[in-house]
Amino acid sequence: METLVAKDQSMAGGGFLIKKTAPEQVYVPEQIDEEQTMIRDMTRDFVLAKKEAMQQLDQQPTLMEEAGSLGLLGAQIPEGFGGMGLDVPTNTYISEEIGAHAGSFGTTFAAHTGIGMLPILYFGTEKQKEHYLPRMSSGEWKGAYCLTEPSSGSDALSAKTRADLSADGKSYLVSGQKMWISNAGFADIFIVFAQVEGTQFTGLIVEADRAGISLGAEEKKLGIKGSSTRQVFFEKVEVPVENVLGEIGRGHLIAFNSLNTGRFKLGNMCMGGAKSGSTTSIQYANERVQFKQPISSFGAIQAKLAEQAIRTYAVESMVYRVAGMIEHHKNELIQTGLDVSQAKLKAAEEMAIESTIVKVAGSEVLDYVVDEMVQIHGGYGFSEEYPAARAYRDQRIGRIYEGTNEINRMLIVNMLFKRVMKGKIDLVGPAWAVQKELAQTPEQLEHTSGRFSQEHASLADFKKMALMVLGVAAKQQMDGKLDLKKEQEILMATADMLIEIMTAESTLLRIQKCEALKQPAADEVYQALLQSLFYEANAQIAKSAVDALGSFVEGDLLSTLLGGVRRFASYPVINQKEKRRTVAAHLIKEN
Repeated sequence: METLVAKDQSMAGGGFLIKKTAPEQVYVPEQIDEEQTMIRDMTRDFVLAKKEAMQQLDQQPTLMEEAGSLGLLGAQIPEGFGGMGLDVPTNTYISEEIGAHAGSFGTTFAAHTGIGMLPILYFGTEKQKEHYLPRMSSGEWKGAYCLTEPSSGSDALSAKTRADLSADGKSYLVSGQKMWISNAGFADIFIVFAQVEGTQFTGLIVEADRAGISLGAEEKKLGIKGSSTRQVFFEKVEVPVENVLGEIGRGHLIAFNSLNTGRFKLGNMCMGGAKSGSTTSIQYANERVQFKQPISSFGAIQAKLAEQAIRTYAVESMVYRVAGMIEHHKNELIQTGLDVSQAKLKAAEEMAIESTIVKVAGSEVLDYVVDEMVQIHGGYGFSEEYPAARAYRDQRIGRIYEGTNEINRMLIVNMLFKRVMKGKIDLVGPAWAVQKELAQTPEQLEHTSGRFSQEHASLADFKKMALMVLGVAAKQQMDGKLDLKKEQEILMATADMLIEIMTAESTLLRIQKCEALKQPAADEVYQALLQSLFYEANAQIAKSAVDALGSFVEGDLLSTLLGGVRRFASYPVINQKEKRRTVAAHLIKEN
């Protein structure tokens, strides 16, 4: 990994908004090496061989043990704790394959390997890691994560589950109720969050065979019906004090940092699902004949196939770019003397903004792809005998898991502002530079030429629109004229701009890097894909900027800023129909 790419200049969390990155500085999936290819193919073979079993609830424990025997459960766990210690890109290939084909088992796998194991890896003592992680890596013990309660979903810190110290001081008595707990039906280990003495939010490792634990019935869900989802009840469950995870009263650090990695993994798995759904759509469109010709020959269907592929390729570009960023940051931290576990934690924390963007973008691309997959199948898309119906139901949870996409959009902007306030990223200088640029005429500005010059120029303008909105919002917040905590619509519109920017930039850099690697990504198909993506991003970013500015700016300032939006929404009009047809023709030919 270290030899494949130089350090991405946008490495600092949120830095992509103000830093320029060169193509050679990003990791792209076309760089997959021989070992990674072998691991990816092994994962794919396992999932395809067990595809039907993976939709069955009673098969989940056995499948977990089989995945453990292949090393998939411990892929990200250091070798010293029974894992394989694979790098982030390799783990990303594994999760992509699970997301592409595993259906219900994807939830089982992700709940165990992510929020089930990572809290112990990140925050456990050496003794806890040595005791639990090898057995969880092998699949002997299965993990579950108990955070949500009936009265606390997104507001996790308001949990009512209590942990009171016993009279002899040797254990905590845990009482409370958790709900929507994935893997609860067969879990051996619960990561439980409770209020120690009623006020200190704390994580604990609770073994499932403890007296006082009972389970509700399996939830009847819209999708992922083969996964286990139950309520878990704790009635004065004795948990040894040595099973406290991390520090008492610091459970929020465990919850939030575990979710940073969880969000990235979820977005990655959604990307895998989108690739699978897009392929299924193409193959069905080629097979389905109407009016004596395959429906893939019709323009309306070609537009759908092309848009599925464009959005999927774009989010894939971003997923692997972020995987490379996390890996680099982890390696840099290891070189400073941190152990692997802490380096993984800090790297995930640093890339929290990017990981959240991956989660939102990945889940919404999958949502789009599967919806159009049903539409392309027509009436057959509504039949349980075809794959579209189950995929449609299964994918819907992605926009809710690991925090709803609405919560995550607000987190993206809030995390960015927090980094600004801590001096970790400078938005003030770049935002002020945009304000000064608005006083210049376009003729006074420098212009670039050459291959992809239009895309690079527009990317810079996309960032200027976002900086313009963020700069004005930050100033009004500091002046007491705006309270962004009460203006969720503004946060969400601004987050949409950041998501579009990260996606567009990652796609451009990937195509440029593939050209340098002599990959086929520089041909007419990929140029059409890139132009179509930028054309849509230009419109979406401009709309989000106007929506945000119109919500809190008035008078002459608003007129000036809207003029800036008109200037910076500079990507030229293209023949979108022909661009999509170019992409679709390639997909249809390759089936």
